[in-house]
Amino acid sequence: MENNNQNFQFKTNINCGGCLIKVTPFLNDAEGICHWEVDIDNRDKVLTVSADGISEQDVIAIVKKAGFTIEPINLS
Repeated sequence: MENNNQNFQFKTNINCGGCLIKVTPFLNDAEGICHWEVDIDNRDKVLTVSADGISEQDVIAIVKKAGFTIEPINLS
């Protein structure tokens, strides 16, 4: 089976434990997200997502649905 994992990074406003609790079910239930984490100590509150079969735009839509702002960080 082919491994198509991609890593995406986003600048967000997920900045505390309460925010993490709010966004967790949205990201955990999203098909295609293998692993995710938010660096709340980083000034930009960087969300890193390891995805297989889900696009960057899909991740953005999920986080916005949870009520947070999100914008992609260009990894290149």
